[in-house]
Amino acid sequence: MPGADTGDARWLAAAAALAGRARPAAYPNPGVAALIVREGRVIARGWTQPGGRPHAEALALAAAGAAARGATLYTTLEPCAHTSPRGPACADLIAASGLARVVVGATDPDPRTAGAGAARIGAAGIGVTLAECAECAASLSGYLARGALGRPHVTLKLALSLDGAIALASGESQWITGPEARAHGQVERSRADAVLVGGGTLRADAPRLDVRLPGHGGVGPARWVLTRGAAPAGWQAIAAPAGIAQIPAHHLLVEGGAGAAAAFLAADLVDRLLIYRAPIIIGGGLAGIGDIGLILLADAHGRWRMTERRTLGSDTLEVYARTR
Repeated sequence: MPGADTGDARWLAAAAALAGRARPAAYPNPGVAALIVREGRVIARGWTQPGGRPHAEALALAAAGAAARGATLYTTLEPCAHTSPRGPACADLIAASGLARVVVGATDPDPRTAGAGAARIGAAGIGVTLAECAECAASLSGYLARGALGRPHVTLKLALSLDGAIALASGESQWITGPEARAHGQVERSRADAVLVGGGTLRADAPRLDVRLPGHGGVGPARWVLTRGAAPAGWQAIAAPAGIAQIPAHHLLVEGGAGAAAAFLAADLVDRLLIYRAPIIIGGGLAGIGDIGLILLADAHGRWRMTERRTLGSDTLEVYARTR
């Protein structure tokens, strides 16, 4: 992180973890988190509230009050510089706060703020450090994808046997993985703005795609189906993966089946892979991914980088990021 020391990196990583509390309710705003630190201790914190307001920095400053004077603010995204009927610009609040220093984990690509937020804070005599925090960028992946690519950040989820099947040849698929892996999948679903399945999966399984976690309200992300036909009640349809530009979301979770997985991979629209692998062999089952149009084996290499691997009960989770 240019301009940031080891302590800065630690606090920014902590802020990035806190930002998870803002997903997905902060949409259409990014899920941002902020920490105010004095003498190695967090004295206030905040994260973007449902609907996008109040912003993380505004909440943290309100919680800190006069104690913010002389302290350091760590924020995952550059504080906004534009005014809104729903609240003041965070850069102005910070400029008037008496903070000694602000450390920013990622520059805001929004042209209304990009660079202007940091400049306004610096003009008030507050030190500003612009860091390159990988954890902050990851926490903002949907917002950054929407700004740079005009579409949501796409995660493809697959629950597979050791031999790459998602079901028996008969179509039976409940359950490939165990309860721990399924619970983790529920957490991932709860963090998405929208979820998508293929038309075949919808017709065969009639999935609810709600969130079944203790303490959760149960309302899941918006439900989309990849089909050239009409969508049933409670669903919305896109005819091709490229249509995801019209989905109002920062984070899209593609959950099935093999045709939808292949279509998104063939279109190179998958940013992240979640592979839940069960220690079973099916043999002759239904493949988890259909044909993606690969001609040369060499073209398959260098595309994916493992970012995480963990054990969930008897199953294994592997997480991969698309190398672009």
